[in-house]
Amino acid sequence: MSERIKVDIWSDVQCPWCYIGKRKFEAGAVEFGEDVDVEYHSYELAPDTPVDFVGGPVEYLSERKGLPRDQVKQMLANVTEVAESVGLHYAYDDVKQTNTIKAHELIHYAKNKGRQLEMKERLLAAYFVEGRHIGRIDDLADLAAELAFDRADVVRSLTEAEFLPDVKADQAQANEYGIRGVPFFVIDGKYGVSGAQEAATFAQILQQVRDERAA
Repeated sequence: MSERIKVDIWSDVQCPWCYIGKRKFEAGAVEFGEDVDVEYHSYELAPDTPVDFVGGPVEYLSERKGLPRDQVKQMLANVTEVAESVGLHYAYDDVKQTNTIKAHELIHYAKNKGRQLEMKERLLAAYFVEGRHIGRIDDLADLAAELAFDRADVVRSLTEAEFLPDVKADQAQANEYGIRGVPFFVIDGKYGVSGAQEAATFAQILQQVRDERAA
């Protein structure tokens, strides 16, 4: 049996294309037909966002990025339509814009427990579909407890910023790779794929890696 292919993915839990890209990659991996090892890495799209930002994505993008509100609303409508095509039901009217640094720390906490993928999925669903707050420690601890993590220990870890160095290491690696946007996929340590590509594209690249190994 050949060694499983490793896929490293840089993304942010408030990146709509990252959730869409996650679904498309998962479909591509199924099409490829072999198990792959996936590891998520931290990337902050808006590190300057306050934890308790007043408003949602429309206000953030219009106020902080200087985009006209009508243009922002059309952008969000477009991405919502794409999300529906992969089975994701975005509810932008309920989304709570926030700072995601603690969410990234929580993903590393879960990784340390061998359950990173579960936590990543839970946070994305909480943010885009359920309108949950993913910036505050207590709210994140509640989400972790839903997955049967020790709530008190999660609060301790996030309060102490236990995994902040791991988040910063991910971000430093992204800079080293020249990553300027997410999602960004590094397949087998040598192929970089940017954006939420189609499932067939991911399947093709995975097969190319497998063929190269066989050769």
